Amino acid sequence: MASSTHTVTNQAPPLVGYDVFTADRALVEAVDRHAAPELVAEIHDELAELGRAAGSAQVQEWGALANEYVPKLRTHDRYGNRVDEVDFHPSWHRLLGKAVGAGLTAAWVRPGGHLRRAAGFLVWSQVEAGHGCPVSMTHAAVPALRTDPALAASWEPLLTSRIYESGLRPAPQKAGVLFGMGMTEKQGGSDVRANTTSAAPLSAEGEYLLTGHKWFCSAPMSDGFLVLAQAPGGLTCFLVPRVLEDGTRNVFAIQRLKDKLGNRSNASSEIEFDGTWARRVGEEGRGVRTIIEMVAATRLDCVLGSAALMRQAVAQATHHCAYREAFGGRLIDKPLMRNVLADLALESEAATTLGLRLAAAWDDGSERERAFLRIAVPAAKYWVTKRCTPVTAEALECLGGNGYAEESGMPRLLRESPVNSLWEGSGNVQSLDVLRALQREPQALNAFLEEVGAARGADHRLDAAIKEMLTELADLEGIEARARRLTERMALVLQGSLLVRYAPSEVADAFCASRLGGDWGSAFGTLPHTLDLGSVVERARPEV
Repeated sequence: MASSTHTVTNQAPPLVGYDVFTADRALVEAVDRHAAPELVAEIHDELAELGRAAGSAQVQEWGALANEYVPKLRTHDRYGNRVDEVDFHPSWHRLLGKAVGAGLTAAWVRPGGHLRRAAGFLVWSQVEAGHGCPVSMTHAAVPALRTDPALAASWEPLLTSRIYESGLRPAPQKAGVLFGMGMTEKQGGSDVRANTTSAAPLSAEGEYLLTGHKWFCSAPMSDGFLVLAQAPGGLTCFLVPRVLEDGTRNVFAIQRLKDKLGNRSNASSEIEFDGTWARRVGEEGRGVRTIIEMVAATRLDCVLGSAALMRQAVAQATHHCAYREAFGGRLIDKPLMRNVLADLALESEAATTLGLRLAAAWDDGSERERAFLRIAVPAAKYWVTKRCTPVTAEALECLGGNGYAEESGMPRLLRESPVNSLWEGSGNVQSLDVLRALQREPQALNAFLEEVGAARGADHRLDAAIKEMLTELADLEGIEARARRLTERMALVLQGSLLVRYAPSEVADAFCASRLGGDWGSAFGTLPHTLDLGSVVERARPEV
């Protein structure tokens, strides 16, 4: 018989067997708020099915296995022929298959597509974040390809398909495809105009041969890639298929896979082009303008991906503290721990509410909403992705030593947390993009001010923060050096406005008191003790 010393007590049960969507009150309310009334029931059913899968023990095991057994590069076959293939664990393909089947690449062809897709992406990314990279790029490739109607006609049905087919074959022979993107190079990074990859035109209209390299090319087993290269007319966007229509492999030499801090299930590679066939997308010399819509869509996914990581971190922390006892009672009932959990919950709900508002603007598509997105997306991308790492680190600490152990899953969340701040433009790039929109597009600022102003008069701390923001906007001296400060203030004011209008009063009150009113310390768990913190925590805790 087992010794009594081996009896396990006072440990929280695993957070499994629950509906990730329905358990997230902030997400459910955002969907209900922004979806067309006739679509709400359908979207709920769809997301609940995905949420139950995401909360299942089997699917969570897929996420763990995809990260434990990382991708492996095979440059040559046994005979010495170059193959440039990456092998993945079967769990990677299962995760991708479920994501594609759930419509996470089909937003452009569904009613309310961006909202339902954003909510689904937020739910499913809580299982495993790495495979979200090809899902995001496939989704985002559509608007870039639409600049060329002929390309869009042949590729868009495959990009928006709900069938996932792995393996390299000519695209016309597949029921669905995935896309990647190659922009950065060794010498340039975010400064894509410094790219040196060259594009030599062929005799056939729109066809070129590329020579050069890409320093970061994620998901190299995708079926096609949008890349930037220097054509005779300047920096231009191109479509590079992995396999040509006659069945031969395009020249796509994978030099190595990156050994990354996190995101380890996803293969990020360095690739070389040497006479690689490509099809021009858009006009020569207008590559950035052509690909910018793709970049904007992937930036929104960085917001959603960070919101997903924060939500899962908060779910794990509140779940653990609801079961763990210390010093005579449950951790969740201890005033100081409740303060920490409530503080984390505020950050998570603010990120979710903002991300779904941006997705709804994409569905709307009006001139006003597009102008709003021009500032709101880079501001949100800057701030939400920056908050992800401290949130996941603090949530890990809520589990104590258990959280520091790999089997808890918290270290994987922490390692994943910085990636969305880096991808699709770092914090400085986002802040400078906000400045560029402020200086060049007055309609964008007008739309932004109209959005935040919708809550004016509802909370004096929000009103004061709006006034302070306007003062900063009026002062152009040293504006570039102040760009991060200004972008942070704009993102916080936008989050505050949304929460004041839509969140429960206890959530809005706590957010405005701390983030806007300054009644807050330098670490989580420093909210004013007079607030209704218990209600904030219970709202964030998933019920199993």
